Amino acid sequence: MSISAAQVKELRDLTGAGMMDCKAALAETNGDMEAAVDWLRAKGIAKADKKAGRVAAEGLIGVEAGVREAAIVEVNSETDFVARNDAFQAIVANVAKVALAYGSTEAVANAKYPGSDKTVTETIKDAVGTIGENLGFRRSEKLTVSQGAVATYIHNAVADNLGKLGVLVAIETAGDAHKASAFARQVAMHVAATNPLSLDVDALDPAAVEREKAIFSEQARQSGKPENIIEKMVEGRLRKFYEEVVLLKQAFVLNPDLTVEKALKEAEKDIGAPAKITAYLRFALGEGIEKEETDFAAEVAAAVKK
Repeated sequence: MSISAAQVKELRDLTGAGMMDCKAALAETNGDMEAAVDWLRAKGIAKADKKAGRVAAEGLIGVEAGVREAAIVEVNSETDFVARNDAFQAIVANVAKVALAYGSTEAVANAKYPGSDKTVTETIKDAVGTIGENLGFRRSEKLTVSQGAVATYIHNAVADNLGKLGVLVAIETAGDAHKASAFARQVAMHVAATNPLSLDVDALDPAAVEREKAIFSEQARQSGKPENIIEKMVEGRLRKFYEEVVLLKQAFVLNPDLTVEKALKEAEKDIGAPAKITAYLRFALGEGIEKEETDFAAEVAAAVKK
C-alpha cells in the first residue's frame, strides 16, 4: 500500500525514529500506526533514538596492534556497568580492529563492522536496543612507522586491550623492532602518567607558549629587577615549563634521573641503531565530554511522587 508523508511524520513524532525507518515500519505493517510503533520497538530503533539525547561519557578505550602500526578508539556508554558487559566489550574490540584498517574516525564509522553487512555506526545503533543504553563511537586514530614499532598500553585494563585510558607510541628505527617496542611501551606508560601537551617544543601550541611567557614576564617584573635580568628569568621559567609539559623534556617516570630524550639515547644501545619517537596518542575516556550533573535525591523523590 502507499505510505503518505503525513503517516511517516506522525510515526516519527511518536517514536523519534528516522524517516526511512518510519517508512519501512509502515510498509511492513500495512500502514497500521500502532503495529509500526511495535515494529520499531522490536527492532530497537525507537528505543535507540529515544536514548540518543542522553549523555554517554562512560565506556571503554580500545587498542589494536599490527605490524608497525596500531590504532586506538573510544566507544561510549552511559554507565560504567555497561562497560563491563561482554557484548559491549566485544563491540569495542571489533571497532578497534576496524580502526587498524581504516584509521580516521569518519572512515571507521562508515566501514563495515566485522562479520556484518552493516557499518560500525549502524551496528552500534542496533546495540542500543539490546544493551539498553545510549552508545556512541566517538573517535579513532592510527599510528604507523615504516620501520621500528608502534607500542600500545592500556592503563587498568578491564579486558585484553580494553580500559579507561589508552596510549600509542611510535618509534622509527632500523634496529631491533622487539626491543624498540619494549621501550616504546615504557614511554606509553610514561605518557599515561604525565599527559604531556606535545612531543617536542616545536609542536607546542604557540599561543600557549606566548601565554606562559606573558605570565612569567609579569611575575618577574614584580621583582623590580632590570629588563635584562627579567629576560633571563623568563627564559629559565620557560625551560621549566617545557620540562613539565613536553614529552621529550620530561623526567622519565621509570628513571627520573633521565629525561625521556636521554632515556631514548640510552635505549638505542640495546636497540642497536638510532631511534626516534615520531608520535604518540593518548585517549582518556570521556575527556572533553560535559557530563550531566544530576541530583540523585531529587530523582528518587520525583519517582516516589509518581
